[in-house]
Amino acid sequence: MAKENTNEVIGRSSATERDPNTSDKFNFWITTDRIVNPFDIVEAKHLRESKTFGLVTTLEHRTDANSHLANFISNNFGSLTEEPNTPRMGATLAKVNVMMNSDDIYMPIENEKDVCFADETGIHAALGIDTMEIERRIPAGLIKMSNEEEAVVYVDRNYVLGPESAHLNISGISGLATKTSYAMFLLQSLLQTVQPEDIAVIIMNVKHGDLLQIDEPPKELSEEQKGLWIKLGLEAKPFGNVHYFLPRAKNGQANSYILPRNHDIFAYALEDSINKLDLLFSNIPDPSETIDSLVGEIQNGFGTAQFKGVSNWNDLLNTEPLAKNGLSQKLGDVRASSVGKFRRHLRRIVQTRTTGMFTDQRTRMEQNLSERLREIEGGHTYVVDIAKLNDTEQSFVFGDIVRTIYEMFAESDVTFNLPEKVIIFVDELNKYAPSGGKDSALIEQILDISERGRSLGVILFSAQQFMSAVHSRVTGNCATKILGRSTSSEVNMPDYRFLDQDLKISLTRLAKGELLLQHAVFRQPVKVIFPKPAYMQND
Repeated sequence: MAKENTNEVIGRSSATERDPNTSDKFNFWITTDRIVNPFDIVEAKHLRESKTFGLVTTLEHRTDANSHLANFISNNFGSLTEEPNTPRMGATLAKVNVMMNSDDIYMPIENEKDVCFADETGIHAALGIDTMEIERRIPAGLIKMSNEEEAVVYVDRNYVLGPESAHLNISGISGLATKTSYAMFLLQSLLQTVQPEDIAVIIMNVKHGDLLQIDEPPKELSEEQKGLWIKLGLEAKPFGNVHYFLPRAKNGQANSYILPRNHDIFAYALEDSINKLDLLFSNIPDPSETIDSLVGEIQNGFGTAQFKGVSNWNDLLNTEPLAKNGLSQKLGDVRASSVGKFRRHLRRIVQTRTTGMFTDQRTRMEQNLSERLREIEGGHTYVVDIAKLNDTEQSFVFGDIVRTIYEMFAESDVTFNLPEKVIIFVDELNKYAPSGGKDSALIEQILDISERGRSLGVILFSAQQFMSAVHSRVTGNCATKILGRSTSSEVNMPDYRFLDQDLKISLTRLAKGELLLQHAVFRQPVKVIFPKPAYMQND
């Protein structure tokens, strides 16, 4: 399709007695030879030679027929073989949400004002991108409108990485790996746009081996995809300086779908886990808080004379002070029956149902993950594989990472140079911070990052199928929200109240690879496309 002249008039504004234009919305009829779609950005002439920009939200076709029955009758009572007796006059009407005016004039658009498609400069003005400093602009996708006009969409670094605001969340059922692909694209965009030594990235691999080859070039990348990278001002290349951490299996080998280059195996002995023991029980109901109390007793007592015979998981479970002669013992104010319940849960987690990550003694080749992450460097990417772990182990590892990074940045006596920012990316966030879930050590840790992380430099990138399934305080603190195709029941949940009803309907029919981008700087959400990742992916 040939690109149309952007400045060519495609219709004129229309205001009626029953459907007036307002300071927030206006209507325009579309000339019969033009195609307009929801999410197109248009400009209308306004007072004092100013321009008002707006986002098309929906379209209607109206005729002079009083009713559908009148149309039926005019076709000889439903005959399909004859021309209608009464040809109808009709027009297609576009509904538009006002985004901005070039002279800050927000009087309603008057009737019969020319309307045309916005060009890239106009789109940037409409979104507020023109007010961003050049060095703060991060390419985040490409707008492609009905007239083939294209515009690069930039997000503001200060609202992605702080200090103004931070955090990003992606939701939708758009298709295989769309959410992950967009997150990886944006991470690559950040690393190529800002000083890479200022940022370290930690990525959780939660599905198969999807993110275990991100430092290897793809088998094939089409010219169209390469061109999309170029249009965004970016280089299509894999990630550099990547380190992989794989969990230990029961046989002492890596418990992973793929063995990437430059990988280490991590495991958890008791001494590695004692100060994060509360994270092990994040998924276990504890209404009376007896488990929490017992964890506190163990953490306070470990290393003292009371626990002198305890050096590994087996000792903790089967010897004093928790057990004697096979029977559970009272500890502090915690009754013996509650200690027995604790032992049963702990034995299930670290012995009977473990995938091998928990061990009584780490070998010299097996790493302490939190110690390694405390050596984090700017310009490096760290991938932690948890795909083969069970849910409890996944929650524990993620909680360990979040706590380690948060505490590093919160400490005032850190003796080595930390990167300016650390981005943690995790998919399936609803597993770790569910909506309506009970308070737990893990949820508290995630809330700490979402509410206070930006001031420290700890940034959360997250994804899940349904935003409504995630704790509202986590998504509510995300300055950037990315929405893929979703269901009609989902988009009508309170979490989507920031969207107009017409945009919610459009969200249910987004194609794979199309996403709706809502950013703190933008005046309206916009539909974008983005290039496929330029690293090796599983078929």
